[in-house]
Amino acid sequence: MEETSAGLIGYWEYNCDLFSAATIRRAIGHFQTLLSAIVANPGARVGSLPLLTAAERHQLLVEWNDTQAEYPQDKCVHQLFEQQVERTPDAVAVVFEGEQLTYRELNAQANQLAHYLQSLGVGPEVLVGICVERSIEMVVGLLGILKAGGAYVPLEPNSPPERLVYQILDSQISVLVTQKKLVQPQVRVRQVFLDADWMVIAKESDRNLFKGVRPENLLYLIYTSGTTGQPKGVAIEHKSMTNYINGIVRQFDLSSCSQFALVSSITTDLGNTIVFPALCTGGCLHIISQERASEPDALAEYMQQEGIDCLKIVSSHIMALQSSSRPEQLLPRQVLILGGEASSADWVCSLQSQAPQCIIFNHYGPTEATVGVLTYRLEQESSIESCSTFPLGRPLPNTQIYILDNHLQPVPIGVPGELHIGGAPLARGYLNRPELTSQKFIDNPFSNEAGSRLYKTGDKARYLRDGNIEFIGRIDNQVKIRGFRIELGEISATLTQHPDLREAVAIVREDSPGDKRLVAYIVTKEEVAIASLRGFLKTKLPDYMVPSAFVFLEAMPLTPNGKVDRRALPAPDASTREAEATAPRTTTELQLVQIWSEVLNIPGVGVGDNFFDLGGHSLLATRLMARIEQQLGTRLPLATLFTEPTISRQASLLEKATDGQPISALVPIHKAGDLPPFFCVHPVGGNVLCYAALARHLGNNRPFYGLQSPGLYGNRRPITSIEDMAACYIEALQGVQPQGPYYLGGWSLGGVVAWEMAQQLQASRQEVALLALIDSYAPSTSLKQIDEAMLANSLFTDLGSIFGKQLSISAHELQQLPYEEQLVRIWQEAKRLGILPPEIGIEQIRRLFEVFKANLKAMYDYQPHAYSGRTVLFCARNEAVDRGWNSLVAGELETYKIPSDHYAMMREPHVRVLAQELETCLNRV
Repeated sequence: MEETSAGLIGYWEYNCDLFSAATIRRAIGHFQTLLSAIVANPGARVGSLPLLTAAERHQLLVEWNDTQAEYPQDKCVHQLFEQQVERTPDAVAVVFEGEQLTYRELNAQANQLAHYLQSLGVGPEVLVGICVERSIEMVVGLLGILKAGGAYVPLEPNSPPERLVYQILDSQISVLVTQKKLVQPQVRVRQVFLDADWMVIAKESDRNLFKGVRPENLLYLIYTSGTTGQPKGVAIEHKSMTNYINGIVRQFDLSSCSQFALVSSITTDLGNTIVFPALCTGGCLHIISQERASEPDALAEYMQQEGIDCLKIVSSHIMALQSSSRPEQLLPRQVLILGGEASSADWVCSLQSQAPQCIIFNHYGPTEATVGVLTYRLEQESSIESCSTFPLGRPLPNTQIYILDNHLQPVPIGVPGELHIGGAPLARGYLNRPELTSQKFIDNPFSNEAGSRLYKTGDKARYLRDGNIEFIGRIDNQVKIRGFRIELGEISATLTQHPDLREAVAIVREDSPGDKRLVAYIVTKEEVAIASLRGFLKTKLPDYMVPSAFVFLEAMPLTPNGKVDRRALPAPDASTREAEATAPRTTTELQLVQIWSEVLNIPGVGVGDNFFDLGGHSLLATRLMARIEQQLGTRLPLATLFTEPTISRQASLLEKATDGQPISALVPIHKAGDLPPFFCVHPVGGNVLCYAALARHLGNNRPFYGLQSPGLYGNRRPITSIEDMAACYIEALQGVQPQGPYYLGGWSLGGVVAWEMAQQLQASRQEVALLALIDSYAPSTSLKQIDEAMLANSLFTDLGSIFGKQLSISAHELQQLPYEEQLVRIWQEAKRLGILPPEIGIEQIRRLFEVFKANLKAMYDYQPHAYSGRTVLFCARNEAVDRGWNSLVAGELETYKIPSDHYAMMREPHVRVLAQELETCLNRV
């Protein structure tokens, strides 16, 4: 600052890489405004003083809110539909799984239901519940309630009974429109069955009704999550919806669309972007079944066959569906509307590249403001490039948006504040919650219109310099997951109702980008099982509000002022699981454990764990099945996950589906990662299950492939020479990595095979960067003296030792039995101990035995030659430190001792030490 005769003159210096000139000019104006306000009001609080210049204030409050537009303020929603019936009576109005109704037929059935409901006392301001599955009857029910003059209350058929009862009692509905199979015996309310009662309903007149419903009357009541532990009902009037329909038809140019797809439930307002605009503009509404909406390929096929023009969908839903083999066919021909949650700008741009002809919109709005109030059309503009999330856009017609500070003062462009909504979209308020309504719906300080209000969204946002709005986050504990609005306080409050809990806090974690999940933190009075907590919540909350993980704490971490420090809450890990997970027992189970762990973001999944109890849901189910098909080459119907929700049962289905097909020797235990892959050969038993923990502890950035004996599966005979094994495994690994450098290893016999592989690769002029021998012994004549009569016992001992199981049958007892009876006893005992799945037959034990015998014979017959590459040996703590390899290594043999025995080094906790040493060697190459 510089004082002159003309007054103070200021100079601003700024970093041009960080700030634009326009930003600095605004900042200068803010500073000047603040100084003037201080002089004019020296006693005022600094926080209440204005910053905006007159020009910027006018831009924010007036110019960018100049949204006034005509709309049919004298019409109700069902009257807009009736006008369309007059225009296109014979056009198809609604389609569901092969059934369809024209506009004339839909109107007639809705009228019959309306007359019937009126005979039961339904009229203006009367709430009517509707609890039906996705179907044409659902649309008939909605329109029938509105035509009768009532307001519909959508109820989710799959909600816990306690939650349904609460919503029915809280809303005081007079009638429940439902289906016979969804009868609610626990509520005393008149139930009208759209299926069983239709013969009676069909006797009513099919003429339009003319009873005094006004645009100010209630249209619907939708329940959203509430902080008190109970959901709250949001009341929307007809006039707000007619304004919304009029606005988005113009904004999205929906009048040019003829085929609309509905994939959302009517219990949230997401579906209202599709249902009413379609039926009020002459479009055909395609109701997509829940099963089809979760099957990527089935939905893609339907979208193409039916020529869907417009789709409204939650971002995480379509992201999960993108695992389809034809992701571009999931997109509509003309308009894709994303809503329900924030979307990554990069991801949306990649989506656009799949279907350049499809226009993509972002659509934002809380339930309290009639579905949506902001829209953004994806363009090649600079604004999206500077945003991490897809911008929310600009307001719809007759909607005002204000971004305000704590003093209800507008904040400057680029500065975060709380987003407030005013105008035609606002709800009437919360049913039976006058105090909450007055807290959230406040007087509008920027309007002279009597009764003008603002809704405080709780969303933190900022204006971009072009007038679009960017979402930043929440200022409270409300979250959105998969499009569902969730008050974390409701989950915490419900948990604390459990008699064995002292404290509970629910939060959302995003430990992996794009993967949001609910986690509950628990302080207990008495010991309680996770299964008990999950079961308790499922009786009170919908599935999407049940946490996927529970973490037990001695006490909640607190901030200095005594509040729960949510940032200090630990991430869930394997140690938070209440019971030891059952380890994989087949190669298929091993691969599924890896896939499940990655999809669910949970380490140490057991083969008996239930997918849905681990936090799985329909969108993750879609992703899981796609990953299984990509990695294992076999497609399982999505429905099988609901009937067979464990890895054990899934593995059985996969093995039956691939029975008789050739099995690859290469097993991708962990495929992801940027580092060079590590190839690890099986031990004497032939399978690679023992490497699951080692692969996990080597980290997510190191691909890990096991090489299993081909004789384990199908009709292929075991390989009986080390040289042939090495050649077979080299051919398999070069399908993944055609050229070196290679990183090879193996445990026990696997080290011997890896030794031969390294020699063959060197002979073909391929580089082997590392050969890792994991407690492997160099073949010697002393090994050839083992009595073959002991082979069955050796196999049994090997199986038990790998899994750390104590055998209840002695070697002497086993040797007394005939060969076939030996196998039967091994089979029975292995299943009893959980070493083999229950579905494994005696034939599989015969295969195991033949492979075991062939591998031992191959090792006895093998004559190793000297090797000149880098070799490391990891040995258990006992004699013969070099395991006989020193004389065969041309250079120096690096040795590392692992404090365990031969079998324990592959199990916790010793495998962690092995992994650390191996990782050091891999990284040092």
